[in-house]
Amino acid sequence: MFRTCLIAALAITAGCVRLPTGVEPVSPFEAERYLGTWYEVARLDHSFERGLSQVTAEYSSGEDGTITVINRGCNAEKAEWDQAEGTARFVEGTDTGFLKVSFFGPFYGTYAVFGLDEDYQHAFVSGPNHDYLWLLAREPNPGEEVKQAFVDAASKRGFPVDELIWVEQGNSACQ
Repeated sequence: MFRTCLIAALAITAGCVRLPTGVEPVSPFEAERYLGTWYEVARLDHSFERGLSQVTAEYSSGEDGTITVINRGCNAEKAEWDQAEGTARFVEGTDTGFLKVSFFGPFYGTYAVFGLDEDYQHAFVSGPNHDYLWLLAREPNPGEEVKQAFVDAASKRGFPVDELIWVEQGNSACQ
C-alpha cells in the first residue's frame, strides 16, 4: 500500500521538479555524507505515509551517480511494514541538495534539502510545493532545539507548520 500510494502521489506531481517559493537548496552538499539511515521526525500529512510510524529513509550509492532510496514505515493497523524503493538524481549538480526522486518509472518529484547541519545529523527537506515537508535526523528523537529550528525555518519559508505530524519512533505493532 505504501508503495502504491507513493507511486500515485509522485505520478500526480510528475513534472513537478521545482522548488517551493522561499526554498533554497543547501550548497555545498556532500552526497557521501548524506548516505545512510535517517529517521523521519516530522512531516506534513499526505496519503502515501498516512498512518505510518517508525518511518525511516535509507540512502545508498546507486549506479551512474544516482542514490538508491528505501523508505520504510510501520502500518500499525495492519501490523506490518510498508516499504518503497526509488532512485534519486541530482538536478543542479552533485554539490547542491536539489534532487528528483522516482519510485515509479519516469515520474519524478522534488527532493530539496534546504537545511542541514554541518555534521549531517539533521536535514530539512521539501517537495515541489509547500504541501511536502520533512524533518529527518540520524537519531529517532532529536532534541527540542532541533525541532524548534526546523519549525522556525519552515515557517519562515511559508510551510503550514501548525499541521506538522510528529512521527512516533520506538515501540510499534510491527516486528
